[in-house]
Amino acid sequence: MADKTIIVEQIGSPIRREASQRQTLVGLGLNKIRRRSTLEDTPAVRGMIERVKHLVRIVDAK
Repeated sequence: MADKTIIVEQIGSPIRREASQRQTLVGLGLNKIRRRSTLEDTPAVRGMIERVKHLVRIVDAK
């Protein structure tokens, strides 16, 4: 399970969103539209993605 990764791309702007959603994007390593971040596929990361699913998309899951 340690080598499973997930690539997440930001597709929406955090402007006029709740502070918690902005902080979640920063926690995922995202801060600009079209920016991508490679993360370990864990339940915690999946939960963060679920919180901001309208602002991000999963590009590739290995």
